[in-house]
Amino acid sequence: MIKLKEITSQSNVAKLPNASQKPKWWYTSKVILRPIQTLESSQQKYGDIYYTEFNSFPPQVVISDPQAIQEIFTADPKQFESGAGNQIIQPLVGANSLILLDGDRHWQQRKLLMPPFHGERMRAYGQIIRDITEQVTSQWTIGKPFVARSSMQDISLQVILRSVFGLKEGERYQQIKQILVAMLNTFNSPLSATLLFFKSLQKDLGPWSPWGKFARRRQLLNQLLYQEINERREQGKTDGEDILSLLMSARDEAGQPMSDVELRDELMTMLFAGHETTAIALAWALYWIHYLPEVREKLLQELNSIDITNADPMAIAQLPYLNAVCCETLRIYPVAFFCFPRILRTDMQLMGYDLPKGMYLSICIYLTHQRPDIYPEPKRFRPERFLERQFSPYEFLPFGGANRRCIGAAFAMFEMKLVLANILSHYSLELLDKVPLQPVRRGIVFAPPGGVHFMPKEKY
Repeated sequence: MIKLKEITSQSNVAKLPNASQKPKWWYTSKVILRPIQTLESSQQKYGDIYYTEFNSFPPQVVISDPQAIQEIFTADPKQFESGAGNQIIQPLVGANSLILLDGDRHWQQRKLLMPPFHGERMRAYGQIIRDITEQVTSQWTIGKPFVARSSMQDISLQVILRSVFGLKEGERYQQIKQILVAMLNTFNSPLSATLLFFKSLQKDLGPWSPWGKFARRRQLLNQLLYQEINERREQGKTDGEDILSLLMSARDEAGQPMSDVELRDELMTMLFAGHETTAIALAWALYWIHYLPEVREKLLQELNSIDITNADPMAIAQLPYLNAVCCETLRIYPVAFFCFPRILRTDMQLMGYDLPKGMYLSICIYLTHQRPDIYPEPKRFRPERFLERQFSPYEFLPFGGANRRCIGAAFAMFEMKLVLANILSHYSLELLDKVPLQPVRRGIVFAPPGGVHFMPKEKY
């Protein structure tokens, strides 16, 4: 691991503004507990490219300059090692996760996983998304408050279990749902999120200790996933259209199938990355739509122009203002504040700085999305900005970029649009949190505090 004194002695890296003036643990704690204030004050003091050190991470450069982002995204991917920079989530997804792979293995797995998230298969998922949304929202009671993030999590998790796993309703389906939600709730506050950032806290001190509780839930979930895999192998059910069937029928260049552990890690990746992120984005979207009456009115006007119940899902997904609302939701408070880091395999010159091999490059999505030169009045929720101009992939990057861009990006946007269209066409909701909300840390992602409370007023 490169030390600060080693870096500062090399070339002109020493000229990089240095945000690590205090002990690492102090700066790390601030980023965990007060992320927005810490990032914004660091950018104001040190600019769009600055050097810092976090606990459990090597030294890194934090970047929010679109030109620098373009240089990184368009560079040869072989210049970076990315998987090793994501070790913070290994306890959640396992060592064989696409997120933790590099080189040929990453490319091969990505190639294998991409097709189900695009094209004609998306159309088939459309009806599943609508059915699940109607099923979950039918449990709402007029006049009885509910928490948006919990309801949206129920929808997005069922969408993943049905369309990605091919799981049908049943005992295992319910068990996976319950255990996964409990597992993720281990990190549901800024304080409990420190478990992921400080390895020293990851000790199993028995079933009542925070990490011990997490480890036991993970073991239970592993057992359920392995049971599903083994049953399908025994019954020869590997010809379905879901992703698990696809992975089980895949063969490498030597003709070998994926091992059970590899299958489990990819399934955990999609469970972890594919459902809570979408649920948080949906909760934020519902908040903004109802916090700003003019946004809700404009969106309802667009939705009323077509028959949402019978419309082709693809036609709904192409509605311009609905798309703008989803994009602005992901801009103002992206679910992930940073792209996964890239580690330099060789020295690199970036914006006049000579960066040494081993340096971590951390692209800050949040700070990039808050630049007033790209997004005038960045603190204002204004979907119209996405109708007025197109933003480059170096200016708008809620799903990361280049060869590490989220493979489920199109699927997530599709799901967001269909869920929102379905809810707004069938329910009149009252926002109970009529106050400005700022994101709070939930593990490595950021969610609205309290999950956003609504009350159904009327069903259409």
